[in-house]
Amino acid sequence: MTGRCRVPLAVGLIAAALAVGPLPAVAHEFSLESVMNGFVKLEPREAHLVVRVPLHVLKAVRFPLEGREIVLARADPDIHQALAVLGRDVSLFEDGHLLVPVGAVGRLSLPSDRSFDRYEDAVAHVSRVVPAAASIYADQGYLDAHFRYAVSSPASGFAIRTTVAPELKDYLKLAVRYLPLGEPGRAMVITSRSGTVSLNPAWYQAAGGFIALGIAHILSGFDHLLFLLCLVIPVLRLRQVVSVVTAFTVAHSFTLLGSAYGLSPAGAWFPPFVETAIAASIVYLALENIVGVGLERRWLITGLFGLVHGFGFSYGLRENLQFAGSHLLVSLFSFNVGIEIGQLAALDARTRRHPAQDGLAAARRECPGDARAVVGWRVAGRRRGPARCAARRRPAVAQAAARTGFLSGTCLHPLL
Repeated sequence: MTGRCRVPLAVGLIAAALAVGPLPAVAHEFSLESVMNGFVKLEPREAHLVVRVPLHVLKAVRFPLEGREIVLARADPDIHQALAVLGRDVSLFEDGHLLVPVGAVGRLSLPSDRSFDRYEDAVAHVSRVVPAAASIYADQGYLDAHFRYAVSSPASGFAIRTTVAPELKDYLKLAVRYLPLGEPGRAMVITSRSGTVSLNPAWYQAAGGFIALGIAHILSGFDHLLFLLCLVIPVLRLRQVVSVVTAFTVAHSFTLLGSAYGLSPAGAWFPPFVETAIAASIVYLALENIVGVGLERRWLITGLFGLVHGFGFSYGLRENLQFAGSHLLVSLFSFNVGIEIGQLAALDARTRRHPAQDGLAAARRECPGDARAVVGWRVAGRRRGPARCAARRRPAVAQAAARTGFLSGTCLHPLL
């Protein structure tokens, strides 16, 4: 009897829950990635910062609520507090000096408002009064602000920094459109982790930044480093190293520049194809190092593979070109210089003496008639020297093959 009664009781509870329906959510909705929109406009004696910030990132400000709706009639003191917080957290600099706002106005806006598509529309929107019938819910609208700054000259060096909600790190972005006087506008996206970002960098600032970026990119790109190592492992002469590295540099420079100017394929299939081709180039060189190297044609193979690696370099550069300002060519050249510096640093570490290199050098001294076979790791199809030459060659070939296979497996595991 008891077991039979439990079934209809459970069915009744489920039916009652379905009749009541889902309960309203109490917690506010939070977007995983949020965007602040802004404009920086220069005039002869003033700079203007117009910015739109989602309300859910302004945790320091508590707007008056009735339920979940903001009471607009009593929100002015909190808007002024929010302007003070925002004026401190979004900073403008002129020639390295922090600018202090000389005027600020702000208002609350609905999530559906599209006034920030153009600078003129954004400025006009901020100056208008919020309609009395508007209903803006907590954490679902925007704070729109317009700050004015006195500047010495529109030709000065200007920079911007955001520290709004730093705990969100890269999940909170500031999309800035920079509108200089008498020049085309530029756009960039920064976060609180970007630090102080120059809006109109001088050529030497852009060059220095992109050289550092190129060095960091090559030294952190294990696929490119492994390709270089596979490239020069069987090479003992400086002239041979210079020829293959020069071919690689010239080839990847062409595709890097072409990609920066939008000449590369734009389909979604192309980046995976490039990554697969880079992995295939490493496998090819590793196998060629093991079974036999044709050093006389390695520069040609290197050039062909360099074209592919140039597309890979462009992916590390693309999102940073926004910081080049008006110095695109200087930045591209500097990025390439940084890559070459990183390559030379990696090759310098490679060219230090190690057991396999010592073994190959000794074999060349003892077996001059079979030197090409030793340097090229060709263990068959060449003239045989004395028995001790074959004995010396086997450890060198085994060590080099083991090293190449280990490095290839380590690098290609995350790629394939």
